Amino acid sequence: MKKQEKVGFILDTLERLYPETPIPLDHTDAYTLLVAVLLSAQCTDARVNQITPLLFERANNPKDMVLLSIEEIREIIKPCGLSPAKSKAIWGLSEIINTQHKGQVPSTFEELEALPGVGHKTASVVMSQAFGHAAFPVDTHIHRLAWRWNLSPSKTVEQVERDLKRLIPKDRWNKAHLQIIFFGREYCSARTHNPEECPICSVVGCRPGNRPS
Repeated sequence: MKKQEKVGFILDTLERLYPETPIPLDHTDAYTLLVAVLLSAQCTDARVNQITPLLFERANNPKDMVLLSIEEIREIIKPCGLSPAKSKAIWGLSEIINTQHKGQVPSTFEELEALPGVGHKTASVVMSQAFGHAAFPVDTHIHRLAWRWNLSPSKTVEQVERDLKRLIPKDRWNKAHLQIIFFGREYCSARTHNPEECPICSVVGCRPGNRPS
């Protein structure tokens, strides 16, 4: 199977399995999505969705967030892990949004990535899901499946993102990245994967293991 045929089959299968792609992180606007994505680093979406209601009850906008102390934020988000760094980032980005962006989450990659704790992946999620900008955030599921499906041999998420953007039509990026995440969780996990039972690997084949480290 040629690579473009493989990509076509993968996209058709993902669309059949996941015609709807709800955003896994609960949020109400660009700011609450930004905070939720930041909290999701090395933490499950389910755990984040348990914690964010507690945080957003206290402060669901940057103006109210900076009225909390970093320590107060840290105590609330502690179950998400990395709470010292995340609490400082949440307070810091909220202060910058207030003082430099008139209380509104900026809508460019450059401005988002200049915020504390916001890397390219977090910015990509916000740009795609909050602002509708075509982007392809690469998380561990996407990196693993890009390797298994032989779509990208790279060890770096930056190159995986470039490879997938080259192979997948731009108008599919925002939806496909969520579909791949859903598929990775349900059918193509890191630990219990059975290629013969996987709806995609059983057809297109797959590399052994998860991804290069």
